[in-house]
Amino acid sequence: MSDIERSTMRKVIRRFAPLLTLCFIAAFLDRVNVGFAAITMNKDLGLSSAAFGLGAGLFFLGYFFFEVPSNMALERFGARLWIARIMLSWGILSGATAFVQGETSFYIVRVLLGIAEAGFFPGVIFFLTLWLPKSYRAGVVGSFMAAMPLASVFGSPVSGLLMSLDGMFGMHGWQLMFLIEAAPSIVLAFVVLKVLRDSPDDAEWLSAAEKQWLKGTLEQERREHQVVVSHGLMNIVRSPVIWLLAVAYFGVTGFNYGMSFFLPQIVKGFDLTLVQTGFVSALPFVAGAVGMIWWSKRSDRSGERRFHTLFPLVLAVIGLGGSTLVAAPVLKLALLCLASFGVFSALPVFWTLPPTILGPAALAAGIAAINSIGNLSGFVNPYVVGKIKDATGSFGGGLQVIALFGVIAIAILFVVTGRHQQRKDPVDGSAATAGHRS
Repeated sequence: MSDIERSTMRKVIRRFAPLLTLCFIAAFLDRVNVGFAAITMNKDLGLSSAAFGLGAGLFFLGYFFFEVPSNMALERFGARLWIARIMLSWGILSGATAFVQGETSFYIVRVLLGIAEAGFFPGVIFFLTLWLPKSYRAGVVGSFMAAMPLASVFGSPVSGLLMSLDGMFGMHGWQLMFLIEAAPSIVLAFVVLKVLRDSPDDAEWLSAAEKQWLKGTLEQERREHQVVVSHGLMNIVRSPVIWLLAVAYFGVTGFNYGMSFFLPQIVKGFDLTLVQTGFVSALPFVAGAVGMIWWSKRSDRSGERRFHTLFPLVLAVIGLGGSTLVAAPVLKLALLCLASFGVFSALPVFWTLPPTILGPAALAAGIAAINSIGNLSGFVNPYVVGKIKDATGSFGGGLQVIALFGVIAIAILFVVTGRHQQRKDPVDGSAATAGHRS
């Protein structure tokens, strides 16, 4: 590594990675704290498990329809302004969840929250492609995506404590939780406006030589990698690669949302208090955070992507499926920790695949399409789990469905990554011939 590379990347990573991670922690907490609220909110509002699952999942319906338009707006207005807008609007709407009165208002707020947050995650992934050479992406994306389990690691105990304050200021504990946990998103929106920059040309904190090295390196990589999908909405819609990656991502994210929305209720079934439930619910996400950071950096060091995507997904299937077959709380929790370790380890490596497949002009919309279609698992899976819970009295059948979707994801990624290895392994960015295929 040259001195200019070392100094440039140190400045870029230190400036953006911690802030974006904090933003995603706030975002993900505001997305999934409804799972903790359900412990008492469902009874207060008269929500069945199916009604709660539908409301939790409706977030992703709004998210789905506005994901691609939001990322197109990000390209037009710039990441700095658009990401700040997203954070401000979702913070306000997350706080507004405290005032829902029943099924209808709960459904409406969840849809609006999904619309508000649409574009944040793929927008950040796209933003990082404008700043990071490929050899740095999995590690930084892994650190950024560690916000997902970290939001639950820190948020679960805090949510449990806030929920235990039932009656303070004449409010339910879940209402206090929504209001207090919305505040960081609103504050961070203004920090984003001050810190982010839309391109290396705008980075006053880089020297002229550092700017030149970064821009030259990124441009060289764009010229070298194989382009499977070129610009144009119809090319994106017709692309079998994007659809395959989207279906695979549906199976991958299903693990995450299945645990995030229902884990507090599963753990509460161990006959624990609200505060105890908060701390115990954090344990699988501790395992997920460790796996996400360590495994993604391991993938970057080796330059290998296929095994680093598939192996942890196999662990996730074994963990989640196995947790439904045991009754002992300690063993069930251990298997849920294994599932969390697996899925969170796979996620950042998965997101190294699209930038090597999609052309630069199609990248923002392509990432958004994969993310929005894949995140429909957040709409489908909670409703399925809730319906099965109402019918059987157990979460086991629903979690087994999620594990089955994971098996399908493994099969798809096994085929897709195998084909890329046959093309001189463009998944790792080693293909030297650029071409355009729709």
